[in-house]
Amino acid sequence: MAGYRIGGLLALSMATLALCLALAADHTLAQMPAAIAAQGQPAVVTLHATGAQIYDCKAGKDGKLIWVFREPIATLILDGKTVGRHYAGPTWEHIDGSEVTGKVAATATANDIPWLKLDVVGRRGNGTLADVTTVQRINTNGGVLAGACDQEGGLRSVPYSADYVFLRPGG
Repeated sequence: MAGYRIGGLLALSMATLALCLALAADHTLAQMPAAIAAQGQPAVVTLHATGAQIYDCKAGKDGKLIWVFREPIATLILDGKTVGRHYAGPTWEHIDGSEVTGKVAATATANDIPWLKLDVVGRRGNGTLADVTTVQRINTNGGVLAGACDQEGGLRSVPYSADYVFLRPGG
């Protein structure tokens, strides 16, 4: 009888866990802004990035000095291990030799640097990123530069983190 109760409790616990995971997945999907959604494109991999957004101090159209985004520089992490890097292009390079370069297709406002949807416009290699056609930048933290720049040519580095979701065509 005790074995039946334990088995029943285990089955109930597993069903509850499955329901919680399904609800969490629905909650995550519900939070994806429509502007950057990629319907019908399954994820190949999601990599966490930590690094910096680099800004240049330049003269704006009105002649006043402003901070202008220059490039990202970040480490790509999967399960606590470094698996690549992210840099100007924007480019994502995986340690298996695959690489994609993107072009911003859509943005979604966030409290930190915007969430993005990028179309892949260049690729290299046959590894993890070989079939990727879309990249989403989500769960951003930091990366926004505030304050005036007072010397043209000055550089500032602002820490940021984000998750990059690499998607391929559905099929």
